[in-house]
Amino acid sequence: MSSTISNDYLFAGALHCNQHKDGYRFSIDPVLLAHYCTVKKGSSIVDLGAGCGVVGLILAHRYADCHVTSVELQESLSSLIAMNIKMNDFSARMANVHGDVKQIREMLPVESADVVVCNPPYGVVADGTLSLGSEQLIARHETCGNLQDFIAAASYLLKNRGRVAFILPASRLPELITLFIQHHLQPKRMQMIHSYTGGVGRLVLLEGIKNGGAELLVDEPLYIYTRKNGDYTNPVAQMFV
Repeated sequence: MSSTISNDYLFAGALHCNQHKDGYRFSIDPVLLAHYCTVKKGSSIVDLGAGCGVVGLILAHRYADCHVTSVELQESLSSLIAMNIKMNDFSARMANVHGDVKQIREMLPVESADVVVCNPPYGVVADGTLSLGSEQLIARHETCGNLQDFIAAASYLLKNRGRVAFILPASRLPELITLFIQHHLQPKRMQMIHSYTGGVGRLVLLEGIKNGGAELLVDEPLYIYTRKNGDYTNPVAQMFV
């Protein structure tokens, strides 16, 4: 993979995010996730499968009194996280952990997080074309960790009544809800994400509470674009301001 790096920006240049030009590059999914999760003042947040760290960077930008820990398996991406933390002057409020979520117990203390967020690898190995570069392949497909691994890690990390938020393809919602409940994460809020009005829901955001009661609120759908090939809708455009 090429080591060429692009220096990209969010929030009108207020937030820097370095990415590999030829490697895994974030899409709108982490932006949606970072704006959906519930974060209270002074929260300790962990981002599992952090990629270049964009979810954690957005959360650190939005919540100046919180601490974010980004956990990433791939060394190439973990190095970007370290670079991005330094570039944004977040060293006092962000930590970078290079490691495998399947060994989370060796990396971080049990029940140490108020909030866990995750934009996990979406594709199962058998259902897609696996001709991507290795960084993209691992980030997008369950080659090194599956959904259960990420949810088990989230449950381990969360304090009692702590909150967890995932974003996944809508087709995996039944599996996501089942695994949440199996790991004592009660689904509490859900939102379907549509590309535009009239299009089917492609993504889903799900937030749960560890050891919470059984009650699920379904939010209004979110439409990303005003129409096919159109501009962002106002709610999405505001996420970049």
